[in-house]
Amino acid sequence: MEPQLLHAVTDSVATVVIHHPAKRNAMTAAMWRALPPLLDTLAADPGVRALVLTGEGGTFCAGADISTLRGSPQEAQGLAVRAEDALAAFPKPTVAAVRGHCVGGGSQLAAACDLRFAEEGALFGVTPAKLGIVYPASSTRRLVSLVGPATTKYLLFSGELIEAERALRAGLVDEVLPAGELGKRVTEFTRILVSRSQLTQAAAKEFADGRTDRDAHWAEQAGGSGDTAEGVAAFLERRQPRFTWTASG
Repeated sequence: MEPQLLHAVTDSVATVVIHHPAKRNAMTAAMWRALPPLLDTLAADPGVRALVLTGEGGTFCAGADISTLRGSPQEAQGLAVRAEDALAAFPKPTVAAVRGHCVGGGSQLAAACDLRFAEEGALFGVTPAKLGIVYPASSTRRLVSLVGPATTKYLLFSGELIEAERALRAGLVDEVLPAGELGKRVTEFTRILVSRSQLTQAAAKEFADGRTDRDAHWAEQAGGSGDTAEGVAAFLERRQPRFTWTASG
């Protein structure tokens, strides 16, 4: 099978799989180009309420396919940044499910997700210093927002890999699961996500990401959505709420 991004939607959760096992799921130029339009399609699908990004088999993503850097490294980096930005802008909750190596461009993609769950034994690294590449400013700022300037400098200056437990302590990872339990936990957690108010999630995502010009928009959305009344009624009636607000509404 050619290197590609596979995807499926099950129970309102879209799963995107980085599929290039011959090179530990390294991202080719075609794969970088394919991610933004795929995300646009999934974002527009009202049946999708959360997204999981993972890698085929026992590796998340070993970074960019080095062959893509032989022509124009700047062009290759631009493709990666556009894909990363598209993932960060996805309007619904996103979770990176990480096994094995999550390195270079793989770390860019994982950092662009809202949350990162990792299996024990996973390794994280940001390796441009090994290739003499200037890491993108936007990617650097995103990493700083997750782990702070000191850990960002450690990762970028050295290019060293860190284990999942250290990534958890640094804030790069949200949960570390024992071997064999990552898939079950991600399924369990995304089931929780799709049961919650999309209104709450969409507004919280924008606010947490630093957007400051949409307070009035979200106040208007909350006032007209009916989600708050439904949530309170469901709580008092001891039943599951039936939230109706969607990203298009």
